[in-house]
Amino acid sequence: MPDQAFPASHPALGQPVDELALAEIKGAILAKLRLAIGKDAGMATKHDWYMAAALALRDRIVHRWLSTEKLSYDTGSKRVYYFSLEFLIGRLFSDALNNMGLLAVFEAALGDLGVGLSELRKCEPDAALGNGGLGRLAACFMESMATLSIPAIGYGIRYDFGLFRQIISHGWQQEYPDVWLSLGNPWELRRPEVVYHVHFGGGVEHVETKGRDRAIWHPGETVEAMAFDTPIVGWRGQHVNALRLWSARSPDPLKLDVFNTGDYLGASAEEARAESICKFLYPNDESPAGRELRLRQEYFFVSASLQDLVKRHLSADGQLRSLSSKVAVQLNDTHPSLAVTELMRILIDLHNFRWDEAWKITVGTLSYTNHTLLPEALETWPLELFERLLPRHLEIIYRINGAHLALAEARCPGDIDFRASVSLIDERSGRRVRMGQLAFIGSHRINGVSAMHSELMKETVFHDLNHLYPGRITNKTNGITFRRWLMLANPKLTDLLREVCGEAVLDDPSRLELLEARASDNAFQQQFRNVKHHNKAVLARLIGERLGIKVDPTALFDVQIKRIHEYKRQLLNILEAIALYQAIKDEPQRDWVPRVKIFAGKAAASYRYAKLIIKLINDVAEIVNNDPAVAGRLKIAFLPDYNVSLAEVIIPAADLSEQISTAGMEASGTGNMKLALNGALTIGTLDGANIEIRDHVGAENIAIFGMEAMDVVVRRKQGLEASDVIRRSPQLSRAINAVRSGEFSHDDPGRFESIAHALRYLDHYMVSADFDSYYQAQRGIDARWQVVPAWTRASILNVARMAWFSSDRTIREYAEEIWNVPVRPSQVAQEPGAQRGAS
Repeated sequence: MPDQAFPASHPALGQPVDELALAEIKGAILAKLRLAIGKDAGMATKHDWYMAAALALRDRIVHRWLSTEKLSYDTGSKRVYYFSLEFLIGRLFSDALNNMGLLAVFEAALGDLGVGLSELRKCEPDAALGNGGLGRLAACFMESMATLSIPAIGYGIRYDFGLFRQIISHGWQQEYPDVWLSLGNPWELRRPEVVYHVHFGGGVEHVETKGRDRAIWHPGETVEAMAFDTPIVGWRGQHVNALRLWSARSPDPLKLDVFNTGDYLGASAEEARAESICKFLYPNDESPAGRELRLRQEYFFVSASLQDLVKRHLSADGQLRSLSSKVAVQLNDTHPSLAVTELMRILIDLHNFRWDEAWKITVGTLSYTNHTLLPEALETWPLELFERLLPRHLEIIYRINGAHLALAEARCPGDIDFRASVSLIDERSGRRVRMGQLAFIGSHRINGVSAMHSELMKETVFHDLNHLYPGRITNKTNGITFRRWLMLANPKLTDLLREVCGEAVLDDPSRLELLEARASDNAFQQQFRNVKHHNKAVLARLIGERLGIKVDPTALFDVQIKRIHEYKRQLLNILEAIALYQAIKDEPQRDWVPRVKIFAGKAAASYRYAKLIIKLINDVAEIVNNDPAVAGRLKIAFLPDYNVSLAEVIIPAADLSEQISTAGMEASGTGNMKLALNGALTIGTLDGANIEIRDHVGAENIAIFGMEAMDVVVRRKQGLEASDVIRRSPQLSRAINAVRSGEFSHDDPGRFESIAHALRYLDHYMVSADFDSYYQAQRGIDARWQVVPAWTRASILNVARMAWFSSDRTIREYAEEIWNVPVRPSQVAQEPGAQRGAS
């Protein structure tokens, strides 16, 4: 089978290869194999060849990186610092080759050396630095900032294990460490000289100096943050930025006196405690220890990153009063909210700024992207934990809150409820620090990630703050990098687009609109269908190899790929599958549309209900896939361990994109964009970016169902019981009864009783309430699928009208409207031989 994430053909491979460049690359790879890996060609493994090729490519990237870095400092460019707890960058090898314009020459060079590039591609693990859309968005944004020649650094944590590796055992999710670093990482450059001290605990002393109160933090613990840099290459290789990730260590890794007493574990206890910060992405925060580790992680990377950027700024500019005019810090969700208090601490305690001036600089420097309307996802921390871990920061929060509440009182005199609503301290839930409120107050711009989401922010979670600080909320609808999600993921479609839209489509996605003129052309439709069938055959083979399930590539591939969460409503999808299964068994003689339902995604390790939904999907699949009465007309496949590389196989093969979140709960989504760009029709609610996708592709080329956001609000006010809905829906009633009675869990008939109970009495996510509308929309999809030319035309129009959803457009809007950073072509002079691979 071809490598799942690097198909055999690629648009760049048709380009002629310069013989001199070919010889140079072959020599560079062999030199790396011998001098960096320590192997002769005859003894080298595939992984050795991969490391040698990656290091040879990295050398060429570093030349461009150093040139662009020097240029940005020489010209005094304003710099962007992107703070994110996640960067889901996936595999970098082919991505960097493609962007550097070296894909063809490396393919040829490795071929001459007897090594297949697609085989080496398999040797690279996915960088396990994110969970889902949040981290993948950060990765797309980093690539687009480099493409648009915006000097930028991404800051995060170098997780030893990242998100867990998901194994499905007897239908249950099990979590194992993802040892993505076990064989080394050729892309990162270790910076042992770049180390910052990050402090925790202790106490605060206040002294008076020259008539001013000065706070001195005496920490109880110090952790060192050491930098690892990964170059991020922009399109055409004209600009390279850095992703700087922090690794934690103890200043005193081994207490030798303790070791010599025989307490070998105790001697390295401080090192183990420090290293725990970067061991694992999103530790289980159900326990007090888990919550403390999560807060330590967030402060650790925020503190190290701010220390680093302040040092950079002082080196370039000499003083901090200009910080907001030379630096833009974007907080990706609430995780980096501590940047507000940490920057204030640095300015006041370490650089002697007065409070008002420090606050002006802080607000002018920071901006905040909100990614959720779920109040529980905005993060709050118990006051006791915050005070014990970050005592100086709590003092700063109290002072910020005092001025903030004074403003609230001036705006709404005597309104106690209003002040309680906007306060940084939630006094009603056990006294907790509200991180979403802190990020809002400390930023000059707060953006949502779709038009609907941004408006709902004003009306829901930040209603009162928006009243207090009008004009701060703006919208920046998310986007995706077409280089990764079209050119690399779907090379055959890219070949077709180049034929119709011209080579310029690789640089200018607006040229996709030229497809519209061919959307009804029979010959072009057949070419388009051939591409889709090829991609589906690749995915069908992968499903067969991984799951032992044989699926027909001519069937409708119905795809839902995203983290498992109740609001994303995988449960609604599998309930519809149950109802369809029952209908097929009732009328086996009908001409049913063959359908393959494909699920992939991880549930948080502590999210028991989501893990139960995974078990239900797999139990239903076990029954349906092995029922001869269905005769293959319905298959269900849950692909484990969803990651970027797996997405690159699934997305080009999808016919139908499931974007079925409860209306008003999905901030944006980016999977919806990737799937539509690759020709999948969307079935979804009017939620997140689905609305803007509908507006761009046309209402006739998308399937919308279900309640809208305000309908959901009204329904919840009326109550969550859904008995009336279930009573009126024979299909839903029968499907729920099958779940409740153990039809899909013969070994444990009561296994899914809690799901059945929630569907009837606690329908918070409107699964029951939306079921009939969803079921009918799916039958409409069946009808459309049977009219092949009309389906193909709609699929082509989805591709043709998706140009606006490029992350380049999104980043351009951030640059112009939030960061005040110019977007311009790179001015770096191309080094002699750079494009042909000279070092």
